[in-house]
Amino acid sequence: MHKIDCAVIGAGVVGLAIARELALAGREVVILEAEPAFGTQTSSRNSEVIHAGISYPAGSLKARLCVQGRHALYQYCAQRGIGHARIGKLIVATEGGDLAGLQGYVRRAREAGVDDLRVIDQSELARLEPAVMGLGAVHSPSTGIVDSHGLMLALLGDAENAGAMLIANSPVQGGAVMPDGIVLRLGGAQQTDVLCTTVVNSAGLGAARVAASLRGLTPGSVPRIHYARGRYYTMSGASPFRHLVYPVTREATMRVHVTLDLAGQCRFGPDLEWIDEVDYGFTDEREALFYAGIRRYYPGLPDGALQPGYTGIRPRLADPGAPLHSGAEDFRIEGVDRHGARGLVNLFGIESPGLTAALAIGQYVRGMAAPV
Repeated sequence: MHKIDCAVIGAGVVGLAIARELALAGREVVILEAEPAFGTQTSSRNSEVIHAGISYPAGSLKARLCVQGRHALYQYCAQRGIGHARIGKLIVATEGGDLAGLQGYVRRAREAGVDDLRVIDQSELARLEPAVMGLGAVHSPSTGIVDSHGLMLALLGDAENAGAMLIANSPVQGGAVMPDGIVLRLGGAQQTDVLCTTVVNSAGLGAARVAASLRGLTPGSVPRIHYARGRYYTMSGASPFRHLVYPVTREATMRVHVTLDLAGQCRFGPDLEWIDEVDYGFTDEREALFYAGIRRYYPGLPDGALQPGYTGIRPRLADPGAPLHSGAEDFRIEGVDRHGARGLVNLFGIESPGLTAALAIGQYVRGMAAPV
């Protein structure tokens, strides 16, 4: 049987950030990826937003790691020449009843350690975004966008330069907790078993399945994951926006945001649809709802301007009926005290702001995965 010091399961942006931290700390790291290449699922199917940390409950892992990760990510991108832009975000009040809630965003952000938000009036909103119709807004100057593929390339490069190895087409099919480590059964072209001192389960959408396949964990320690699929539409023609634009949150199913990529292309989304299995199919039955949602703040959207883009899937811990940004949907990063397996760290529910928080998550897991 092959022996490995540290196996990181999953080569998304979070798994790569963890592998980088462990390798830089001197650990012998193997990154096990079920797909043919790194970052093909959640990490490449999102908004590529660097979140400020506005909406997460104070004291939650999401709030703490988002704020820490944002600072680290901007610094890392600048040092490594990774494409990014601190373009800012506007949370727009489109109806009179929305105005009272704007100060709530500022208060919650301040409680989470984000102190640069401010409420702007209708005239300043019109100056910042002439195409946006609103009665006022919250301006978040620290929100930005990043080239997620370039970020993952840099993280993988750092990890490999520190001795880590990426092995693609290596799905974890099972395993067991043993007295001298954790055995993983790897599939692929040739099945093999490996004995690991440390295992970090950062398998994203598959993290609960991987954990459930390991014999010897404390019963009840593996949560149920809910798959939340979101559509993105792109807009043909030049974008009229300079900032990310989010309407004040109302219904969970239609969060029609404006996001921009580094080339300036405008995307709208995501919405929210609960699905039973991983399926990236794009259906257009909600196109009319997208038009209606966007025109709440961008009445100039022409008919026929929306084009189907892509879908992404979030691994959500909260039940479908739970409110957004509740404590039930916090990151779960768990060690031996939760599941009983020495040397194992499980990561569940790593959805937004996972991209923003990736470097901070890497540091957090490095502390948990220190050799005993």
